[in-house]
Amino acid sequence: MSRRSGVLEFAVLGLLRESPMHGYELRKRLNTSLGVFRAFSYGSLYPCLKTLVGNGWLIEESGSASQDALAAPLSGRRAKIVYRLTAAGKERFEELLSHTGPDAWEDEHFGVRFAFFGQTSRDVRMRVLEGRRSRLEERLDKMRAAMARTRERLDDYTLELQRHGMESVEREVRWLNELIESERAGRDRRDGTAGQGRTTERDEDRPPQQDQSEDADGPPRHRGGSRPDPSDDTAK
Repeated sequence: MSRRSGVLEFAVLGLLRESPMHGYELRKRLNTSLGVFRAFSYGSLYPCLKTLVGNGWLIEESGSASQDALAAPLSGRRAKIVYRLTAAGKERFEELLSHTGPDAWEDEHFGVRFAFFGQTSRDVRMRVLEGRRSRLEERLDKMRAAMARTRERLDDYTLELQRHGMESVEREVRWLNELIESERAGRDRRDGTAGQGRTTERDEDRPPQQDQSEDADGPPRHRGGSRPDPSDDTAK
């Protein structure tokens, strides 16, 4: 399977996990929701759908909408085919979601993976984000080295184009840094909340004044209310 067809398989299974769709609706979602498929064609989509059906990951059903049922006999057109994810297809998508190899952070695949981060576990999200950042940092190093070697031989426009490319990569690295720190902070908050919950259960019989002290010059101070420091995370 080629890299592009693998990305397509992942995207189709992910979209159909949300709800069954006609082929046209599915292609529209691929074009609008997942930008890497803007130049997509039916010639690529339908062979993929047939393969997924053959693997038992999708089933084909006749459209059940009342308008389709009425329009088909009158127009002579066949009812639209609806593609639905099977239980095996859901398992296949879960398996693909857990993959964090180099393909997951390449240019084409990363955008699709990111679109389904809401269905991805935190640990997998972190590995994909850190892998993508590492790949872009390597790319930046190569771009800077190439510019240093060729700067004197480039005209102003070519040099400006290279600067633009470097700035785009630098912006994405900064964006990834923010996402990674946000993921770490979310995990720390979750762990801290769990710890506070256990403390509350042990101390539930304590008088309220022991949980909160009044400060004449400011708002009440709550025990354990400080936000965890993302830099303390070691599960990297």
